[in-house]
Amino acid sequence: MTLLAETRLDTTDRRLLSLLRDDARQTIAQLAKELGISRGQIYSRLARLEEEQVVAGYTVRLGNAFAASRLRAHVMIKTLPRFHREVEQALATLPQVQSIHAISGEYDIIAMLETDDGSGLNELIDEIGLLEGVERTTTSVILATKLER
Repeated sequence: MTLLAETRLDTTDRRLLSLLRDDARQTIAQLAKELGISRGQIYSRLARLEEEQVVAGYTVRLGNAFAASRLRAHVMIKTLPRFHREVEQALATLPQVQSIHAISGEYDIIAMLETDDGSGLNELIDEIGLLEGVERTTTSVILATKLER
C-alpha cells in the first residue's frame, strides 16, 4: 500500500477493508448492509481500491483444524554482502516459503515457512542454509497463532 493510497482511505474504506479481511467472500449486499451504503457504492469503492492497488487480490485463510495440522516457522536469514537479492530469488522458488520480508537489524530477511511435519521443516531449513549467499539462519517454530488478520 502506498502512502498516497493510505491518505485517500476514508472511514468507510477502512471498514470495508476490515470486513473483507474477516471474510472476503461476503456478498456485495452483505457488505452494503453492514456499511449502510448502496451496492453500487461498494462496487465503486472496490474498483477504486483495486485500481489504486490498495486491494491486490483476495485469498483463502486456512481453517483452524487444517492450519493446526501444518508446521509453520519463521527463519531469520543473514546474507553475505551483496547476496540479498539472490537469496530472496532462491527462497521465492521454494513452494514451502509462504512469504519473504526484508528487515532491519542483525538479520536481513525473515521467511515464513510451512511444511507437513518436523522432518520436512528440518530438510527445508537445511536447504535454506545451503543457499549461496546465506551466512547464517535462526529459526523459530510457531507453536500457536493468537491473532491473524
